[in-house]
Amino acid sequence: MAQKSRIRKQKSDKPIAAVEVLGYGGGFVRASSGNFIRITDIAGGQIGDLYAIAADDHEEFTSPSVTRLYNLTKFPRIGQSFYSNLERPLLCFVEDHSPGLHDMMMASCSKPFFESFGMEDHPNCHDNYFKTAAEAGITHRFKPDPINIFQNTPVMPDGSILAGITMTRPGDYVVLRAQADIILILTACSTEAINLCKSSPLRFEVFTQKPA
Repeated sequence: MAQKSRIRKQKSDKPIAAVEVLGYGGGFVRASSGNFIRITDIAGGQIGDLYAIAADDHEEFTSPSVTRLYNLTKFPRIGQSFYSNLERPLLCFVEDHSPGLHDMMMASCSKPFFESFGMEDHPNCHDNYFKTAAEAGITHRFKPDPINIFQNTPVMPDGSILAGITMTRPGDYVVLRAQADIILILTACSTEAINLCKSSPLRFEVFTQKPA
């Protein structure tokens, strides 16, 4: 009987969808309500810009400001939800196996942002979002604000924001649970200065049960 239980557990731990998001790139997965999503930093020191879009209405998506309003925290704690612009919970924060540094204050890097530093045609999460969204069949005029997984940009006592180095180690991960049928987009942040001097891959997986 114990052997059969182990076999069932092994099967439940197998992802029903898995995508490797390349450095300087983006990827998407689809998740049904109740599915679990795991985001893993493969090499360490890499931020992921995450977005969740309602599968039946692409104009509903995760909103950092609405999320802060409902939770009264800068970033959800374990057990709290990420809310949409229509004030509906779309994702629950289930587990955090990382240093616990995340952000919902900063916009995605963009072409104009890099141009302000004299960097022309630099890969960026703004463009990668729209490219990946189009691949998922989503069209927006404006991009949603990101949930910056693993990003170390705390607000200092004087109100300034510290652009800190990403502190994750290889294999660090977070687990989320879908609270609606959603499409999730993840881009690997292209700002080398806070990503250990390069953009590296992230693993994006969906499970029917919470992965062990």
